[in-house]
Amino acid sequence: MIELIRQQVLPHFGITDCAKVSPLGNGHINDTFLVRSPQGKLVLQRINTQVFKMPEALVNNAKKIASHLQMKVACGDYQLSVVAPVLTMDNALYVDLADNGFWRAINYLPHSHSIEVVSNEQEAESAAKAFGHFSRALSDLDATDLEDVIPQFHHLPGRIAQLNQAATQDIVGRLVHCQHWVDFALAQTPLLDELALLAETLPLRTCHNDTKINNMLYDKRDMSSLAIIDLDTCMKGHLMYDFGDMVRTFTSPEEEDSTHLEKVEVRESIFAAICRGYLAELGDVLTVDEKRSLWLGARVICLMIGVRFLTDYLNGDSYFHVQHDTHNLERAANQFTLYQSLLKQQTTLKKYFQ
Repeated sequence: MIELIRQQVLPHFGITDCAKVSPLGNGHINDTFLVRSPQGKLVLQRINTQVFKMPEALVNNAKKIASHLQMKVACGDYQLSVVAPVLTMDNALYVDLADNGFWRAINYLPHSHSIEVVSNEQEAESAAKAFGHFSRALSDLDATDLEDVIPQFHHLPGRIAQLNQAATQDIVGRLVHCQHWVDFALAQTPLLDELALLAETLPLRTCHNDTKINNMLYDKRDMSSLAIIDLDTCMKGHLMYDFGDMVRTFTSPEEEDSTHLEKVEVRESIFAAICRGYLAELGDVLTVDEKRSLWLGARVICLMIGVRFLTDYLNGDSYFHVQHDTHNLERAANQFTLYQSLLKQQTTLKKYFQ
């Protein structure tokens, strides 16, 4: 892979020798590398075209969002750094090598640092505030100008249907190991009813759609918020899902693939910090129905990501990168446990929206 990058990809960006290429991050979908050369540093990604079947839409959306944010920076309305595309020598947004991959480059941000687990309220509040600041800056970008890179990405009924189909077909014979979790997920029909009632009242916004804690970079010099990254799934949607993914990835003291389920729970103080930070930025932007939807978004996302992990496990791990055969099952169990913790604490947690 490294030699392929040096010989066939980097020359398109004017890098022909002396480049050092190393893996970067631990994303589930794309392959990401840090490139060091005499010209400087850049981040190079091979887009997973099995997941992103319209990769041109992905890079076009990212360009539109970066341009809008850069305009906001120039006006003094956006205080974070902007992740922007690095063009090829032909001023293209990508390099398509057919069987050898679809590649794009973005600028490298020095002094950047990401975390996998939130340690304290300050980290949670600053990250939630940063994601809220990102959404606020994009609130005047017409969401319909963005293409759907993954149609119905946050469509819970569709995800439940996919799980049901995967369980029925059981193509790799794994259902016997997870029948209880399948039964649990398919029994969550009251959530589908609640979603159907509220979703139609919500405005379409430009959403990040993957607000994991490691998609907010800190400045390692002082641990201040530096940048929102991973714009791959930015498209139109509902902000309740961005809020929900923060709850999903900030509140547990364990990583999402931890098998220590007895430790997986929603930390109330971290949940409260998310609400403070997010609403401090977006409180006057959100409609009344959008504010009401945030609690629903937290539950939907925790359940839905568990459903997606479980579906991929039943389908033979064709979507998410895995390190071993039961990795997706472990992730699913982790997310369902977090969802159960939300339900157990709902009376206490809902007060932070008041």
